Amino acid sequence: MIPSTTPFTGLKLAAWDGIPDEEVVKQVLAGETALYEILMRRYNQRLYRVARSILRDDGDAEDVMQGAYVRAYEHLSQFAGEAKFSTWLTKIAVYEALGRVRRRGRTENLDPGLDAEHVMAKTKSDTPDPERQAYDRELRSALEHAIDTLPEIYRLVFVLRTVEGLSVAETAGCLDIEAEAVKTRLHRARSLLRKDLQQRAGIVTAQAFPFHLSRCDRVVAAVFRRIAPTV
Repeated sequence: MIPSTTPFTGLKLAAWDGIPDEEVVKQVLAGETALYEILMRRYNQRLYRVARSILRDDGDAEDVMQGAYVRAYEHLSQFAGEAKFSTWLTKIAVYEALGRVRRRGRTENLDPGLDAEHVMAKTKSDTPDPERQAYDRELRSALEHAIDTLPEIYRLVFVLRTVEGLSVAETAGCLDIEAEAVKTRLHRARSLLRKDLQQRAGIVTAQAFPFHLSRCDRVVAAVFRRIAPTV
């Protein structure tokens, strides 16, 4: 949950609800640097999920997020508005994460096995009692593990389409691939996730890889420290 007033710039985020990203960008470029926090707050969750889907490490994902935000800020004047700001920003995060992978020289198994042994039987109760909460945690953990085992090209599409809920066109734009490639990779990702796990995953898919407030605050604060000398 994001607070109504942020602890770093004192912004009242609710006042900016419904204001397009592009308008916020214009204000930042006009000298209202503090408003950059609005954009970070809006997309911290997405960028974390995208970076983590590539790097599969929480700490590395946060580092990439910070780098992506700093790079975006430094090149904000180059944002042409031909694509949505969210797509432009997501592409920067993808490239940052892939660059880190290349620098490390990581390789992946092209057809890893899936481990869904810890998926629990679905309870019929809708009451959020302790047992159900424990079930949700177990299921989410199993889902995240299963997603992590997907090869990168399928995992990234799955996260953008299914976890983040982006459209085919938006996903294609973020990854610089054709729409048909998005559809094919998503189909392959789903086929690699065992049918039993896929049926249960829908309950908590939107909750996978949560980016909590304390971490959101940490990223925002770190980015502002890094861009401060340029303001």
